[in-house]
Amino acid sequence: MDAIAEWTQSQQRVIELVEGLDPGVADTVVPACPDWTVRQLLSHMIGLDADVVAGDEPDDHNATWTQKQVDARADHDVATLVAEWRDLTAPVQEWMRANNTRPLGDVVIHEQDLRGALDSPGARDTDALAALRDRMAGRLDQVVTGAGLPGLRLSSPSWSFVAGAEPAAVTVEASEFDLTRALMTRRTADQLRGWVTDGDIEPYLDSFAGLGPLPTTPLPE
Repeated sequence: MDAIAEWTQSQQRVIELVEGLDPGVADTVVPACPDWTVRQLLSHMIGLDADVVAGDEPDDHNATWTQKQVDARADHDVATLVAEWRDLTAPVQEWMRANNTRPLGDVVIHEQDLRGALDSPGARDTDALAALRDRMAGRLDQVVTGAGLPGLRLSSPSWSFVAGAEPAAVTVEASEFDLTRALMTRRTADQLRGWVTDGDIEPYLDSFAGLGPLPTTPLPE
C-alpha cells in the first residue's frame, strides 16, 4: 500500500464531499462524532494535519487538543477550511515521507463518519481502510488475549479474523464493512449482540471501545 497516495486520495474524496455544501448542511451533526457538526469535524481533520506538521501533537490525541483545533476555526466556512487543507497537502505528504503514516488513520476513519452524516456511502474497499481494519484487529487481539478471554471470531463472506486463541468461543458474523467499522468503535453494543451466531459477546464489548465509548445509536456508515 502506498500510504501517502491513500491519504491524498481520501483527502480529495472528502473535499469533493464537502466542497460547495450549503451552510445548513455543513451544520449537520455527525452521528459518529455527535459533539461536532460536519464543518467542525472537517476543522478537526485539518487542524490535526496542521498540528502534526507543526510538531504540536500529544501522544494521546486528547479531547482538549482536538477541540482546540475546532475552536481555532470556529469562524471559518467550508471554503476557507478546504483552502487551508489544500495548502497543507504537500507539507503532510513530506511529513509522512520523513516520519510515519499516522495521519492516514484519522482521515480514513473520519471520511466514513462524514459519509454517514451526509448520506453519501463510498470508499468501502480502499487499501487504506483494509490496512486500518487489520491494525485495529491486531489491537483487538491484544486486548482479548490480555484479558484472558477465549478466542473471538469475526466473520464475513470476504474477511475473517480470530482475536485470541483458537478455538473461538464466540462468533460474530456481519459484512466486512460493518466489522471494520465495529473495530473502529463505530457500532453499538446492540449491533454487536445482533451479529452473534455462537457464544456470549458481553465479556468482549469493552474490547471494541478502543477509540472511545461505543455509540448508543446505530450509525449509517
